[in-house]
Amino acid sequence: MEKERQLAKRLIQEGKKDKAKLMLRKKRFEEQQLTKAEVQLEQLDSLLMNLEFTQIEQQVIQGLKIGNECLRKLHETFKLEDIEKILDESREGIEYQRDIDSLLSGSITTEDDDVVEEEFAQMFADQFPEVPKEDLEEIGDTAPRKDTGKQKATERRERQAQLAD
Repeated sequence: MEKERQLAKRLIQEGKKDKAKLMLRKKRFEEQQLTKAEVQLEQLDSLLMNLEFTQIEQQVIQGLKIGNECLRKLHETFKLEDIEKILDESREGIEYQRDIDSLLSGSITTEDDDVVEEEFAQMFADQFPEVPKEDLEEIGDTAPRKDTGKQKATERRERQAQLAD
């Protein structure tokens, strides 16, 4: 552009005013065309940015749809009653654990300990049949004894000695 300006100056000096004006008009036209092209490029750039942003928005919306569908399916698998039951069971478990913790921490009294021992003894007695209360000495005399190898050998010798007599 600067070249056309210099050429127009030279043409004016040479007295060719019409050609100099034509050259300046050409320069002005080219400047306007460049300005229009720059504006169009900026508009294209803006349009591309809008398209990219719209694509990102579309991906976000698609992700939200998928997330909502997954949540809906999860809600179908979990009924409100099931959740309440699980929460109740968890609360009961926590309460039970707290009871155990308080027992283990030494807050049980000897009176409580006696009650527990008595209840345990009753449960134990209910679980097993009653043992007959015969004299243990009578049972001891009639109980079979285990024979060892030495006892058998001794008995065999005694029988042989009796038969030999």
